[in-house]
Amino acid sequence: MSRKVVTRWRVLPDALAVRDHAVQCIAQAAAKALTERGAFHIVLAGGSTPRAVYQALAGLQTDWQNWHVYYGDERCLPPEHAERNSQTAMQAWLAHVPLPAVQHHVIAAELGPERAAEQYAGAVAGVNFDLVLLGLGEDGHTASLFPGNPLGNEPGAADVLPVNNAAKPPSARVSLSVACLSRSRQVVFLVTGAGKREAVARWRAGEAIPAAQVRCEKGVEVLLEQAALPT
Repeated sequence: MSRKVVTRWRVLPDALAVRDHAVQCIAQAAAKALTERGAFHIVLAGGSTPRAVYQALAGLQTDWQNWHVYYGDERCLPPEHAERNSQTAMQAWLAHVPLPAVQHHVIAAELGPERAAEQYAGAVAGVNFDLVLLGLGEDGHTASLFPGNPLGNEPGAADVLPVNNAAKPPSARVSLSVACLSRSRQVVFLVTGAGKREAVARWRAGEAIPAAQVRCEKGVEVLLEQAALPT
């Protein structure tokens, strides 16, 4: 993953504008993929910022029968735990649209990091995603790729990584690797809140934080709330 990445910073006035622009990006990417390839493969982000995006997507008019939904990471918690990323997406969005169940690719994180990673590797093997949504942690992490941990950005890296020592609870997680996340036609980061200013400053200064390692041929777009822009 040595090629230079182009990062486009789109500063937006508030979290609502980030939500609206993200929904527009997703709708456009879905329409293009469905027209050109007959299917749309999207990777979802966890955390609080994407929830509003998912709620808005529930009203999107699209061919849900040909969407395929994946997750960038998951916490090793019971399947219906409120803090599971899959539960957030289900409650806010997916339970309200006719997405075929077999095309909702949930990480079976309740199996534990190693078993779940091995199982999910089969779900993403050979898939070229159309759009990857990601967030940014205050420490520079994205998905469950934390500073000091393996990122999966070396040649031949696994698509899915077990995480046993995450810097945030729960410590046991599963994450797509940098290599897997970068295998996408489009990558969009959603960044809101003043608490992200330091991480954004480090990224913009060229520091090799985990989030900055994700890249794709067309570059990476960061939808950045004004409040998260370093002063």
